[in-house]
Amino acid sequence: MNPPLIFAPEVARAREQGRPIVALESTIISHGMPYPQNVQTAREVEAIVRAEGAVPATIAVMGGKIRIGLSDEELELLGQSPDALKLSRRDLPFALVSGRVGATTVAATMICAQLAGIQVFVTGGIGGVHRGAETSFDISADLQELARTSVAVVCAGAKSILDLPLTLEYLETHGVPVLSIGQDNFAAFYTPDSGLKADFRLDDPAEQARFLRAKWGLGLAGGVVISNPVPADEAMPREEIERITTQALQEAEAQGIQGKAVTPYLLARIKALSEGRSLATNIALVRHNARAGARLALALLRA
Repeated sequence: MNPPLIFAPEVARAREQGRPIVALESTIISHGMPYPQNVQTAREVEAIVRAEGAVPATIAVMGGKIRIGLSDEELELLGQSPDALKLSRRDLPFALVSGRVGATTVAATMICAQLAGIQVFVTGGIGGVHRGAETSFDISADLQELARTSVAVVCAGAKSILDLPLTLEYLETHGVPVLSIGQDNFAAFYTPDSGLKADFRLDDPAEQARFLRAKWGLGLAGGVVISNPVPADEAMPREEIERITTQALQEAEAQGIQGKAVTPYLLARIKALSEGRSLATNIALVRHNARAGARLALALLRA
């Protein structure tokens, strides 16, 4: 197999030198935040990874190639491309053969990171089982990817628009470990505490790295969720975000919004209903995750 990968010069040098690399997704740029905050946040997150001693590799599809690391110009293009495709596992081949600009979700970023030999990936929050999935069967492909692709995903838990108990149940069924940093419970994106237990608490990056080495060393393929709660002083109250989310979900249902359009709609509607505070929290948690992910990438080199 010869996957169509193009490594940015900074990432290529890091590979040659054996330096730690952190994968970053691109749907947060194209579909998760408005312009110009999306591009500004992407650059800030990359800067945080560098400041911690690792090399950032934002992943996207452009010109029929998987780009492992983007230039400033490519970040700007992605941030201002209203027609950028939202790429999950099923969409990657189409983006490659069509030459369209495509932004990678958690699932697609995991696939591309593994192809590139990158073991740590930082995102905002993973996808999961959507509310009402017992009738809609709407379950994010992120969960299945976590069950099969051996990449550690540092996140602020799962997006609070989801059914979090069922999301954790799905991960348990498929043998995906959920680690938590700084607390026993799983994080809930805009709020630090979902009220649901993670599988294991490992605060130290060196411990997390040893866990990953032990899992993969046993031949247990698949990812690991590392739940890193948003700092309390930058979080939103759980009751408030639940009320806003419920309203946004009702509005989405009334408008017939379905499939991959649901999450971008909900994030935008929650931003409007919270008068922008949810966006500020989203930016804060991604920055926080970047620090944790970079520290884990460094620790993996020593494990």
